[in-house]
Amino acid sequence: MITFELTKTPPKSGYCPNHMILTATDLSPRETYSFLAGAVAPRPICFASTIDAEGKVNLSPYSFFNVVSGDPPMLAFSPLRSGRDGKTKDTLNNVLAVPEVVINIVDHAMVEQMSLTSTAYPPEVNEFEKAALTQVQSESVRPPRVGESPVSFECVVDRVIPLGDGPMAGNLVLARVVCIHVRDEFAPGGTFDPTLLDLVGRMGGNDYVRAIPESLFEIPKPVRSLGIGVDALPPHIRNSTVLSGNNLGRLGNAERLPTEAEIAKAAKLPAVAQARSQGRESLHTLAKDSLERGDVELALRILLG
Repeated sequence: MITFELTKTPPKSGYCPNHMILTATDLSPRETYSFLAGAVAPRPICFASTIDAEGKVNLSPYSFFNVVSGDPPMLAFSPLRSGRDGKTKDTLNNVLAVPEVVINIVDHAMVEQMSLTSTAYPPEVNEFEKAALTQVQSESVRPPRVGESPVSFECVVDRVIPLGDGPMAGNLVLARVVCIHVRDEFAPGGTFDPTLLDLVGRMGGNDYVRAIPESLFEIPKPVRSLGIGVDALPPHIRNSTVLSGNNLGRLGNAERLPTEAEIAKAAKLPAVAQARSQGRESLHTLAKDSLERGDVELALRILLG
């Protein structure tokens, strides 16, 4: 972890006096990086296998990585130049020489082996061997894939975009997926189930996060419906001292407000009648309990009664 002194500058707008304002030009690249890597997280990990012009294999992880297009299917990752001397990584040199890469997804079972491959070994060293990972021949590209990876994407490199030429500058690699490998246990019955993957994500410093079932939660997405929005709610709900921003977001995701008949029916429930007798805060607390149980319709009826 990098620590350094921060100077608090009053915001020009005056809107957020409790926020610290930092100008990137006043920070060193390493200090700026600590904010980028620490706050933009957790990040998925691109475990990239490449080869150089002579066929030597390299395997390295990159957490500046994500999916960026569905059609064409594209993944992107960015190998940074060395923070010490600005030298480019072997992965970048390889994809410029042989524009192909296999992006292997990292699960918890291999996270320590993945971390080991981030060591700055010389180009002639095969990280598969150093980390005791299985090198498997790919179907459509020359670099091998990682046999232990739950999912691997064989890709051809579409383009490489240099984002700077100094220390810690990124180089955006856009890779088009041409073949996907999924281990059988993650597609029971032929249906891919991502909840089985036990994925890990990169945080700041030396920290990682594990996407175990206990840490997963669902949020209904307004893909096929049009949420009413928080602005459609009365002021006493929007300005509630009980309801959180997440509570309001869930209410705003509702497709419609309840009818008067629905509100009247909810008002007859004993718990609602008791809460009403105790004041608005008690009603909001009861509605919050309903929201946290996933019953948005009842929460709206309670709040609007």
